[in-house]
Amino acid sequence: MPSSQSTTLDAAPGPDLVQPHIFSVDVEEYFHAHALASVAPQTRWDTLPSRVEHGVELLLDLLARHQAVGTFFVLGWVADRHRGVVRRIADAGHEIASHGWWHRRVSSLSPEQFRVELRDSKRILEDQSGQAVRGHRAPSFSIQPGMEWAFDVLLEEGYSYDSSLFPIRRPGYGYAGASTAPFTIRRPAGTLLELPMTIKRVLTARIPAAGGGYFRQLPYALTRAALREREAEGCAGMFYIHPWELDPAQPRLPVSRVTRMRHYGGLSRVMPRLERLCREFRFTSVARHYGVHDAAGDADTVLPRRGTAAASAR
Repeated sequence: MPSSQSTTLDAAPGPDLVQPHIFSVDVEEYFHAHALASVAPQTRWDTLPSRVEHGVELLLDLLARHQAVGTFFVLGWVADRHRGVVRRIADAGHEIASHGWWHRRVSSLSPEQFRVELRDSKRILEDQSGQAVRGHRAPSFSIQPGMEWAFDVLLEEGYSYDSSLFPIRRPGYGYAGASTAPFTIRRPAGTLLELPMTIKRVLTARIPAAGGGYFRQLPYALTRAALREREAEGCAGMFYIHPWELDPAQPRLPVSRVTRMRHYGGLSRVMPRLERLCREFRFTSVARHYGVHDAAGDADTVLPRRGTAAASAR
């Protein structure tokens, strides 16, 4: 990446003591999961039973019981077909952010295709919610090293923060060189607050503990320990979940044994674990915790170029 297009990372402002963590929801259907793509291609989406409204209602009820607020990263496709969902989330006091439109990995898109998804999803979510949409999360955390152009497109389309980087090394996604704490990305197009997914350090390893399948299938204690680790560092952890993960009654599609375990495993454990999590920790939205413009910092660390070692790992 030429020096004129370099990216710098700064530490984001730390919260006060006993501040809450971030509760986030990726609002999509069960059949949008990439693990099911072979049996639920885009051409079938309109023919499959919808379950997203059921899952969203369960999450809204959960957060209301615990007086918690969250950030809902909503797929444009969902907003277009379930026009009451976004309004319901916003009326309950939660933040609306973008999850793209078609649930396509950013790595499969050109910059212009990515721009269209950002623009279209932002427009429909703002129209339906009455909120300014400032946040984005890429499907499958699919902004990886070598794709820093995505940050410029986000800034040019009016986004103030992103939560797409998973600071781990994993096939299919991961940005192993990223900081594990919130940081500012400085680009020629401006500055973007990046909120990476939560991990747990075990010796020199980074273990994913942010939510989703890791929350369903790994011990609950891992997520709890990871959030406590973030507290000790003086920053908020980022937790995420999908509406379909609270829905053991969702249709079972004909997939391989490995995919069946990956997608359906642990669904019945999610709600009890979420209840426990919300009792043990306080949660809020990105907008309430950071604001959407709190992206100033002093450190000057450069994101690694493709194939180089991590320059800012913590």
